[in-house]
Amino acid sequence: MPKMSSEPHEHAAPCKRTTLHGPTMGTRWSANVDADASVDLKALRQDLAAAVEQVDAQMSPWKPDSDLVRLNRASVGEWVDLPAEILEVLDCALDVQSLSAGAFDPCVGALVDAWGFGAVRDAPDAQAIRAARQSVPLAANGRLELDRPAGRSRKHASIQLDLCGIAKGYGVDHMAKVLQQHGVRHALAALDGELRAVGAQASGAPWAVALERPETGRRAVHGVIELEDLAVATSGDYRHYLDVGDARIAHTMDARRCAPVNNAVASVTVLARTCMLADAWATALLVAGPDEGLAMAQRMRMDVLFLLRRAEGLTQVGLGRFGTSADG
Repeated sequence: MPKMSSEPHEHAAPCKRTTLHGPTMGTRWSANVDADASVDLKALRQDLAAAVEQVDAQMSPWKPDSDLVRLNRASVGEWVDLPAEILEVLDCALDVQSLSAGAFDPCVGALVDAWGFGAVRDAPDAQAIRAARQSVPLAANGRLELDRPAGRSRKHASIQLDLCGIAKGYGVDHMAKVLQQHGVRHALAALDGELRAVGAQASGAPWAVALERPETGRRAVHGVIELEDLAVATSGDYRHYLDVGDARIAHTMDARRCAPVNNAVASVTVLARTCMLADAWATALLVAGPDEGLAMAQRMRMDVLFLLRRAEGLTQVGLGRFGTSADG
């Protein structure tokens, strides 16, 4: 596991560890903060909560009044005014879609709903799946146009956007920005499986983050990652799924197959400078699969850890700061 350490800060003011947290996006956000007496923790908690709620209000596919839903409901060719934050996320999503050859695709909303993971239904619907499969003929960047200087976007096809593979990562980045604005130099921000370290701990030691073992129905630690000024995100097939008869259907969609992801990758963990990038690429590499995904990560010189299901058991393959390794 990667280790990024630093020397203790000899002349730093005394800091106290505080954990701030709250509900959002169907899960919880949290921040472990090493702060001195100059930091107003009550105001900090309020601003952190407001930051993640802003992301949810803009990018939720569930809230009928979110900016994302407004864009989804707009007519093809109609310009829709949007906040700068969601335009930034859409821009990043389209970039990762292009670089990943479609393994990451923000235009999977109809597929997500058709397979029972969206706001419309809670089980797969064959007719909806057929309709969704007929609505994805173009690359994502050909279906959506962004005009960031003017603060607007428009669709060039009847598409349904879904940002669940990137929005939580952006939410963590938003939290990190709030922490820095409050003068916090030592913190670990988290939202579900996405985390970002602001500096190291006040002691100078890196932040220790548990990497979950991909096992359904239980929480177990596979290893520990140590972070300093770095983000990490993990995507897997073992936490969010539907059981349909004898089949288990993962919630992540492969837009190229117009179906849920189905390969030997149990989970992918990605390190990146922002949590938004880590989140999007973890999703992309999960979808790409063990062969294409590893080749893609190696080509782009990414720091990534694949946990693969093999006949002999769980196999680990790491690149970059994770080190190239394979063990069961």
